[in-house]
Amino acid sequence: MMFSFIKWNPNKLKIFRNNHERFYSNNDLISNILPTKTIKNIISYTPSGVEIQVNGWIRSVRIQKNVSFASINDGSSVKGLQAILSNEDAKKLTTGTCVRLHGIIVDSIGKKQNKEVKVNKVEILGECDSTYPLQKKAHSMEFLRDMTHLRFKTNIFSAILRVRNSTILGFQNFFQNNEFIQVHTPIITTSDCEGGGEAFKLTTVNSTDFFGKPVYLTVSGQLHAESIASSISRVYSIGPIFRAEKSLTSKHLSEFWMLESEISFIDSLKDLNDFIENSIKFTIQYLLNNSYHDLEYFNQFIDDNLLNRLENTLKNPFITMSYDDAINILSKNSFNISFGSPIQSLHEKFLSTNYCNSPLFIINYPKEIKPFYMRSNDDNKTVACTDLILPKIGELVGGSLREERYSLLENNILIKGLSLDDYKWYLDLRKFGSFPHGGFGMGIERFLLYITGLENIKDVIPFPRSTNYCKF
Repeated sequence: MMFSFIKWNPNKLKIFRNNHERFYSNNDLISNILPTKTIKNIISYTPSGVEIQVNGWIRSVRIQKNVSFASINDGSSVKGLQAILSNEDAKKLTTGTCVRLHGIIVDSIGKKQNKEVKVNKVEILGECDSTYPLQKKAHSMEFLRDMTHLRFKTNIFSAILRVRNSTILGFQNFFQNNEFIQVHTPIITTSDCEGGGEAFKLTTVNSTDFFGKPVYLTVSGQLHAESIASSISRVYSIGPIFRAEKSLTSKHLSEFWMLESEISFIDSLKDLNDFIENSIKFTIQYLLNNSYHDLEYFNQFIDDNLLNRLENTLKNPFITMSYDDAINILSKNSFNISFGSPIQSLHEKFLSTNYCNSPLFIINYPKEIKPFYMRSNDDNKTVACTDLILPKIGELVGGSLREERYSLLENNILIKGLSLDDYKWYLDLRKFGSFPHGGFGMGIERFLLYITGLENIKDVIPFPRSTNYCKF
């Protein structure tokens, strides 16, 4: 059975509604109901000669002989607004000061901006003392990581937050256009979905079991999403996930955000891979349409091949290879690996970055190294699963067809040493109208590493948490 969904179109970004096409316009502007406009709105839509108020924080001040200039930003755009003001007013301002400027928009004679504000009144809303650590100079990512509460004031971290916002909107648009329902799966759960024992156990301050039984922070909302998908056939969720994995790599967090989806009536791994690929391409196109200035900033200061790589990701189909083929390729290239071994990060890097130089689906892993819920293939050795590996990033997506056959699922639970009582409710889904289905999970922060060119996952989440690292 072919699974029907709206595919990403490489020529146009379309929104489908009532079987008619409507083209998304970046110039669609919703009226601003707040009393003042954002700097992004002022730069894009306010004509010269208009009186305005602009709120924000001073990024820099330049006092010259007859006139002074200040750069002000409110986080709405990577481009700040230049203010022309008197030397007397400028001397009251320091980097970091929060202000409200009153003035008139004028055309700029400079090359860096096309509009600026000629200020006739300065209100200081919040002074900034001399200990402010973010002065007008380049700061290392390590330095900024030590002051997470302030780093959003920099161009790079405000750009990250805007791109993160657009990423979520891009995926939501894709799923909504394909008639999916967004659901919210629980954060507190009794089951360890992956069976890896890397869950955080919850107790109260006085170490009691509040729920009368052991409970954990969720490692995945998949099993609960499957329950919902047994009656609402297309669902997705975007929420926090927790893993008690003591990893110190630049690609792991203890708290991160996951996009998860369950799709009923899908029985082909190819259909699942096509859906994943199209969701990613749609969202990249959405970002290029809606966050281009921020991506351009990352291309200029972080990775000068970023825009070219994203465009190539859109143009070229993702590669698919079996786990068996992956093992053979690795063995022929001097890796000590055999069938049944896990594919580790160094293997992923070689296959996706060096060998394929492309996003790569690896499918049909041995069932012994995969979780109990994955559907067994006819060979009785492998399961119908897929991992999407990105160049330089590693695994982005893990997915599979789910085992819908009661007896096989029951046997898988026992083989993995899990309790049938704990998963009785999950087995019930196979007793009461079982259905073919599949799904996947995608780490939002891993996707953001690919989109921004940044290398450390702690830099693409607002407040990172990892082993021995939980500030604020």
